[in-house]
Amino acid sequence: MPENRTEISELGEFGLIERLNQDVILRNPSTLKGIGDDAAVIEAGDHVKVVTTDLLIEGVHFDLSYAPLTHVGFKAVAVNVSDIAAMNAIPTQITVSIALSNRFSVEAVEDLYAGINAACEHYGVDLVGGDTTASRGGLVISVTAIGEAQKDQVSYRSGAKVNDILCVTGDLGSALIGLQILEREKQVYLANPDMKPDLEKYDVVTGRQLKPDARMDIIHELREMDIVPTSMMDVSDGLASEIFHICKASNVGALIYEDKLPIDKQTFDTAVELNLDPITCVLNGGEDYELLFTIDQKDFAKLEKHPDIHFIGHMTKAEEGKFLVTKSGTAVQLKAQGWKHF
Repeated sequence: MPENRTEISELGEFGLIERLNQDVILRNPSTLKGIGDDAAVIEAGDHVKVVTTDLLIEGVHFDLSYAPLTHVGFKAVAVNVSDIAAMNAIPTQITVSIALSNRFSVEAVEDLYAGINAACEHYGVDLVGGDTTASRGGLVISVTAIGEAQKDQVSYRSGAKVNDILCVTGDLGSALIGLQILEREKQVYLANPDMKPDLEKYDVVTGRQLKPDARMDIIHELREMDIVPTSMMDVSDGLASEIFHICKASNVGALIYEDKLPIDKQTFDTAVELNLDPITCVLNGGEDYELLFTIDQKDFAKLEKHPDIHFIGHMTKAEEGKFLVTKSGTAVQLKAQGWKHF
């Protein structure tokens, strides 16, 4: 009898995580939150530690034909710090492990670590260890980030309530558009190496793809205003996908408005140039590393005039589903295409 075989693509990344999590047993009372949020939460005396880890693989997460190693190093730290931010915590330490093939020189590794060290300085974190090993393929980078917060400051995905306001920072869709431009210029170069890449007028979108910045500034501002988001995530797989995660964890629905979705002008114009629908890019583009969070109605007045926080909708009862109200006033069911890893 042939053994049953399920392709990973049938489950997808989140289905696979759920399947593996079924057999995980938490044995220590100090583990307050295990798998299923942006980071794990561990009791540490009068406060909590939050821990997250991320793997970046050459050819999957970055392409060294257009991504400088310094940027790759910075991004590897930033995406982990973003997960710490998504728990409303402050990052304190990181470890970095790398696997290298013999095509990398000492100078190349120094470039990578120049980016890692720049990110450590930028976010105020300490690089405290890691591992280095050989790789038969390209470059593999694994970063673990540790942060801390008071217990009552932590924001989980599961705390959103009906009528909470749904907020997002910055603008969305830029990183996806930046990737499209970088890939297009790479193909032009491969077809004709004499052609110089035309990237100057795409500086915003390519910058958002190559060197994203975790929104720790917002976390510090929320602290100063004494606001604890009822739920929070970072936008790494796409806005719609992240809204689905919060809805599932919190057992609520969502109603968002197309005319409230933030998009940069260069992102909008470049999407149109590439024959892509800008709103689809905003909803399903990954790697923006902005923060998506919900607040209680009473906190709205504190954030109302914030120039970089956008109020895109509110949470509804779970049975009311997840909908986008278009500019013409039609409610369409929200679909979460997101970033597919498998």
